[in-house]
Amino acid sequence: MPLSGNPRSIAAMLAACAMFACMDALMKALAGHYPPLQVTSLRGLTALPLVGLYVLWRREFRAATGRHLRWGLHLLRGLIGVLMLALFTTSLRTLGLAEAYTLSFVAPLLVAVLAVPVLGERVRPRHWAAIAVGFVGVVVALRPSQMVFLSAGALAALGAAVCYAVFNVLGRLISRTEPSSSLVLWTTVCMAVFGGVLALPQWTPVRSEHALLLSGLAVSGFLGQLAISEAFRHGQAAAVAPFEYSALAWAVLIDWLFWHAAPDPWTLAGAAIIIASGIYLVRREAPGAEQPATPAVVEVARLK
Repeated sequence: MPLSGNPRSIAAMLAACAMFACMDALMKALAGHYPPLQVTSLRGLTALPLVGLYVLWRREFRAATGRHLRWGLHLLRGLIGVLMLALFTTSLRTLGLAEAYTLSFVAPLLVAVLAVPVLGERVRPRHWAAIAVGFVGVVVALRPSQMVFLSAGALAALGAAVCYAVFNVLGRLISRTEPSSSLVLWTTVCMAVFGGVLALPQWTPVRSEHALLLSGLAVSGFLGQLAISEAFRHGQAAAVAPFEYSALAWAVLIDWLFWHAAPDPWTLAGAAIIIASGIYLVRREAPGAEQPATPAVVEVARLK
């Protein structure tokens, strides 16, 4: 009997997190051979054909390329997206996936903070309490008494989380007047073009032996985006969104299998605090949490 409703959406979210974890693992592998900005550009270049075909299949090419688009916001969002991926790739050079994910989980808390001045949303006192608890989790994970972990990689991961929060809020602004396909298409184009231009001074010839890694990067990212869209299309956002934190489990497994590394208790404790505060915000406080998310909101939920 096929799954439907929330069970189907939760299964799709778990699959999406698995795909995105594979994508990030491939980015980590490529980061050992290419500069972060080049990895960002390669992520966009490899994904662009699939994204283009997807937009054509949905018959939304005209809507995604019309004159009515808010080009200034798309340009700004694209540049921030490039910076976000470059910082995240930089963090993966020195951090394990689980450590980088733990710090990036602060992004939904930052989105809630930015939504007040940018989107005009109201944050209740209990919201602020949950956000404060989440930031305590970041401090726990960073272990400031051990300056080794408060490293360039950790700071890059936090910088990527800040960029992701701004990226997400800008996506919400754009989605008020434009279809989700325009967000996906132009973010991918900006990733490929801006990342490539900025990477030119240090561009390293792409090795043929990395063709399989690059193909996997494109396919895993694309399948992850389709799965997360499916996750929010049929289920309640409040029921589905917390399962995005399953990405940490995939990260721990991949770290152990391929890099023989595991997060220490401080990282896991910080992750538990951040995840608990994030789930509280989603389940208890998110406006309209009991309704399925619109496609536009889905597309900005996770786009690397």
